[in-house]
Amino acid sequence: MKKLNSILAVGLMSLACTVEAAPDAHNILISSDQARGGGLPGIVWEIKLASRDGDKVDEPQRLVVKASDDSSVAEVFEPVRSKGSKILQVENNMWLTKPGLSKPIPISPRQRMSGQASNGDIAATNYAGDYDAEMVATESVEGEPCHVLDLKAKHKRATYDKIRYWVSVKRGVGVKAEFQSVSGKLLKTAHFEYKSTIEHDGRRIPFISKMTIRDALIDAETVMEFGSVKVKRVAASEFDLGQMQ
Repeated sequence: MKKLNSILAVGLMSLACTVEAAPDAHNILISSDQARGGGLPGIVWEIKLASRDGDKVDEPQRLVVKASDDSSVAEVFEPVRSKGSKILQVENNMWLTKPGLSKPIPISPRQRMSGQASNGDIAATNYAGDYDAEMVATESVEGEPCHVLDLKAKHKRATYDKIRYWVSVKRGVGVKAEFQSVSGKLLKTAHFEYKSTIEHDGRRIPFISKMTIRDALIDAETVMEFGSVKVKRVAASEFDLGQMQ
């Protein structure tokens, strides 16, 4: 009997260790958000967008994004005709303002900003706040083992209803995403590169350098390149809707 109890005790301890060691989908999401501007004390970076639809190439754009917590503001510097336009995000709300407008216009993160990039794609990533995550598998993307997460939007202001997200087991960054409708229909795919690094909490962590978004049905894509990344606190006044007016 004592021997049986010992075997049961060892089995229960092993089970407890297994449960404790199991990767947590929400924590994986929090960690991966940092490499795309989320969960940091403040960050400023530049985005260059290049879009094409078949053989048609759109005029490139350049923006500077400032983000802190659940807020971000993106200002357009190129092309010249759009210079001064801004997109402000505060929690789940978003507004557009540009020279000549008397007041900011409420917009949706789901509206297309340029080509395949939605307004929400240019803001700092807060997947952990916007989506419930469930671990569904472990798969390799281009030979790299990844956790596969199914993300479901917590609210209607999220950029996408559903996302299937591949996060590198070793690097802890998102390497691939499939953006889906509420019914699960594939809308767009995205691939991410991390050739930049930032300083945070006394350590260097990877930061996104390129995001390529492709339409699931037609030959169209948008390439977003990220540069001049700086981790720094951003004044709260930068996210004041009244200042935008």
